[in-house]
Amino acid sequence: MMGTSRIKDETRLLIGGTWTEAGGGTYDIINPATEEVVGQAPNASVGDAAAAAAAARAALPAWSAMPSESRLALLKAAAAAIRSKNEELVPLVIAETGATAAVGSRMQVPVCADRFERYSRDFRHVQEAMLPPVVTATTPLAPGGLISALAYRQPVGVVTAIASYNFPLTNMAGKIAPALAMGNTVIMKPAPQDPLAVVELARVLDEIGFPPGVVNLICSADSEPAAELTTSPDVDMVSFTGSTAVGQQIAAAGAPSMKRMLMELGGKGAAVVFEDADLKAAVTAIGSTWAFHSGQICTAPTRAVVHRSLFEQVVAGLTTFAGRLRVGDPTELDTMVGPLISATHQSRVLDHIDVGRRQGEIVLGGGRPEHLRTGYYVEPTLITGSNDMESARQEIFGPVVVAIPFDDEEEGIAIANDSDFGLYDYVFSGDTARAFRVAKRLRAGHVGINTAQRNMDAPFGGFKRSGIGRDGGDYSLEAYSELQSIIWAG
Repeated sequence: MMGTSRIKDETRLLIGGTWTEAGGGTYDIINPATEEVVGQAPNASVGDAAAAAAAARAALPAWSAMPSESRLALLKAAAAAIRSKNEELVPLVIAETGATAAVGSRMQVPVCADRFERYSRDFRHVQEAMLPPVVTATTPLAPGGLISALAYRQPVGVVTAIASYNFPLTNMAGKIAPALAMGNTVIMKPAPQDPLAVVELARVLDEIGFPPGVVNLICSADSEPAAELTTSPDVDMVSFTGSTAVGQQIAAAGAPSMKRMLMELGGKGAAVVFEDADLKAAVTAIGSTWAFHSGQICTAPTRAVVHRSLFEQVVAGLTTFAGRLRVGDPTELDTMVGPLISATHQSRVLDHIDVGRRQGEIVLGGGRPEHLRTGYYVEPTLITGSNDMESARQEIFGPVVVAIPFDDEEEGIAIANDSDFGLYDYVFSGDTARAFRVAKRLRAGHVGINTAQRNMDAPFGGFKRSGIGRDGGDYSLEAYSELQSIIWAG
């Protein structure tokens, strides 16, 4: 295992255009692979959070009134600046998240830059929509005539963006880039486990010339500063990616002031595999639960709901697939499964597996790798059993797949839909007509047919306890705006 030297020590927050020493001092950021200190992060106080919200509020009128071309030019410059720092940012992201070299180099920094680039495009087709004129009779309210209308999108206002730990840069960019494009001001609040790359993102945005107060940064190991950002009267909207439990707390905190909410929460994706499915495609997609960031991804197909005629073949295929995955040092190019984010999360995942051992059958994995005594690793694990098992009900957010057999189409759909979550499901079948029919009956915000690939312009979000609202593509611009109707005669 490669040792980790201290990479980055940060002590300051960005508030109102000034880099300010954090009121709570600093705290250590731990490399999940080595358990060594990567560096220190600024630890904000509640007062810091309140000051950031006030700064964002003060900056809002001028920023929202700025010509959109000027705002979009800054987003385009941000994309170029982020790409120029790729060699510096990738090692930092890998060290603080535990992402493998493949995930860190392809899915973290480059996608962050791509999102700024995406939202630097002209968005007038989203902002303005003429409605057909309506012939209206005279009423006690006003004279009749031809009444015209325009649906116009204004910025929501001040947005608190609370990002997830699995893709800190990518997730944060997906929030603030469309928010800034629409004329909102933002407060970035990265996850406490890995904020250092987001601090660098704040520095990039500050250096390329975003006006003071438009982009603010609050980091904290404690929950109180984040709570301040969900209740502050200066904040109009909270955009959050994380667990359903925390999302419920944020929704409750923001309800008294009717804050707008965009929430991408938990998932327990079902991959419904029919008897005519392409076995290799199905196994590869389900196996991505292990191979893609060690299962720390909400879209993972963690429930393999498989037709009984193919069940043993899928289990055997997954066993073979897992055997080819190298678990180890994320900085080595052939590593496919890295560590989990923290010791606490590792313990939580292992506890879930222990319950699965009692309620079902552990086909492979089930513990921490014997050759890795340092680092927060968990073996790729496959559990077979029923949809009633806790491991099939709870979001584990680790390298754990549960395989469940079914006998006919109706049962397969029923098992897939029998979940508190509804973020991302999958259908695998050689009969594309059936696949489309089944996809439309699944209670999930996103359904992949014979693929685990994404279309980033498609609306993304969840049914049930998997969230509120949609982002992605132009839908993100809509999410960070308020609709206004402008009416006139003639």
